[in-house]
Amino acid sequence: MSTKPETVSLYQFFQRFPGEEAAREYFERNRWNGEISCPHCGSLSVAAVKSMKPMPYRCRDCRQHFSVRTGTVLAESRLPLHKWLMAIYMMTTARKGIPSTQMARELGVTQKSAWFLAQRIRETWLGGSNGDMGNHLQADEAFIGGKEKNKHADKKLHLGRGGVGKVAVVGIRDENDQVRATPVADTTAKTLIGFIQDNAPDGATVVTDEFAGYRSLTSKGFTHHTVNHGAGEYVRHYCIHTNGIESFWALLKRGHYGIYHYMSPKHLHRYVNEFSFRHNTSKAGTMRFIDMTIDRMVGKRLTYKELTHG
Repeated sequence: MSTKPETVSLYQFFQRFPGEEAAREYFERNRWNGEISCPHCGSLSVAAVKSMKPMPYRCRDCRQHFSVRTGTVLAESRLPLHKWLMAIYMMTTARKGIPSTQMARELGVTQKSAWFLAQRIRETWLGGSNGDMGNHLQADEAFIGGKEKNKHADKKLHLGRGGVGKVAVVGIRDENDQVRATPVADTTAKTLIGFIQDNAPDGATVVTDEFAGYRSLTSKGFTHHTVNHGAGEYVRHYCIHTNGIESFWALLKRGHYGIYHYMSPKHLHRYVNEFSFRHNTSKAGTMRFIDMTIDRMVGKRLTYKELTHG
């Protein structure tokens, strides 16, 4: 008998984490599980130093001071841990995402701080999805960006329909409802099939539409089925369709047009990964999602300069 994943209401969240001390204990429990270790040298010989509030621990071996933030994406952040935890909660429970303007209002910070905070949380979700997916996959591509008809006259490209002025995103979904997606430079056969080869086991069955970029899948060792959307065909057989990956695109686009309104090409990979990570962990429950996010923070770092330059 399957159990329904735990959903934590905002009221319950504040009952569990009423302030900074509760948040700090939660972060430390997730990182160290009751046995604090030095993030600099790994030593377990650690002393608490109450007088050093930002860095409340000192390693007796390497003599370095540290906190639960050290060596994580939390490092160098001046925001309280309670606000970090609340931001993760908001991004967990908002199925279509949450704009930085709303996050700023909820947390009592500037929009700039909220945007930087959200991008660092997205950074923790990048990676960690390596290895082959299942043996039955749906593959498709989508285009993300502003609609030409909505652009100011001097911004229109006048190059036709479809993906004009947008960024291509390719994605696959397996029979376990796991999704991987990423922005790509183009939708050539080399790019699309290369993505499938990187994520699918040899000999897997791949279902696509009739786009020419997928035609050589069979010659690459895959079993390839297509559905002809142009002829009104969407399900050829109960398992030969691309409805799953198209549902993911629909959610991503609703988040883009209805919540974020704009996803810059530079940061698009983080937004796409945000939606795929939330999709793939939707059955985990609120607290498990937050746990997984905190688990992935170690070893991650993202500065404001990296986000805004280069």
